[in-house]
Amino acid sequence: GELRRRHTTPATKRALESARMATPDFPTFTPRAPWLGADLQTLRNILRGPVLTPEGRRGERLVLPLSDGSGDRLAARLYEPEKPRDDAPLVVLVHGLGGTEDSTYVQVTTSHLLSLGYPILQLNLRGAGASRPLCREQYHAGRTSDFRDALAALPAAATRNGIVAVGYSLGGNMILKYAAEYTGLRGAVSISAPIDLSAASHRFLDRRNRLYLKYLLGRMKQETLAAGDGLSDEERALIPKLRSIMEFDDRIVAPRNGYSGAADYYAQNNALQFLDAIDLPTLVIHALDDPWIPASAYTDHSWERNPRLQPLLPRSGGHVGFHARESRVPWHDRCLEIFLERL
Repeated sequence: GELRRRHTTPATKRALESARMATPDFPTFTPRAPWLGADLQTLRNILRGPVLTPEGRRGERLVLPLSDGSGDRLAARLYEPEKPRDDAPLVVLVHGLGGTEDSTYVQVTTSHLLSLGYPILQLNLRGAGASRPLCREQYHAGRTSDFRDALAALPAAATRNGIVAVGYSLGGNMILKYAAEYTGLRGAVSISAPIDLSAASHRFLDRRNRLYLKYLLGRMKQETLAAGDGLSDEERALIPKLRSIMEFDDRIVAPRNGYSGAADYYAQNNALQFLDAIDLPTLVIHALDDPWIPASAYTDHSWERNPRLQPLLPRSGGHVGFHARESRVPWHDRCLEIFLERL
């Protein structure tokens, strides 16, 4: 009911109209049966796994040093297309909270863009996936210096045609913040990003989201507890007792990264406050029925203030779902294809 009421507000209507006027060449999203509704759109990736994979391509494992003196390094996998396009930029894919290079959405985008001739880098953030054995510390929603260091460490041949950064969920928040803070990208894309971190954390307290909370918080705990001697005995004893994402951010993420608490961490890293400072072509995709992220951060924002941003705000699609009727390729990947063509 809350979402339906919000969809009819004048602010929402203005946001949707602004998005339609700014992006007339992108396809309309229509969900594909049986994945109807926000939850089935969101859960499809977990229930069914990828429909497309980069078959026959193992990719090249890269280990990228970080410059903060921690000794941590990031693991990435570089894929080259069989038939490369002229002037095709390297597309760097950044997973979301609890994700890795093996996440379904990363694998599906990799397969689709490789078939179109784009080279792909799948990046594991600090402490995630293949980066976990190489790190004592952990990524967070605004740790953009890690992304800067990773790009700087890439082989020159891989970046000769420039870089486009694509972030999913929490990775999308980080990419939008990065695009405002640093130069050098040809373009940026965020998909289902929690651009208001506090609002997203509060959303997981809703009764309807208790299974999502159990799943995601479990992934966060498992990932962090795997840090070995990067955790103190007190942190290791505390983590199993935490009952919400906000509590985890307040007791673990914030103090480990120099913030006074969750509120301070959210306030300094919300991508929403950085949108007007972005000065490169940027595609922002978000479904207004996303069960994890409130729509208000998107519908209340004045997108016309920054013409470099192209918002796509369909009424449905779930969280990094967008399983559409017209194609087995997810709708957000088809929009990404159009965005890359324009670049």
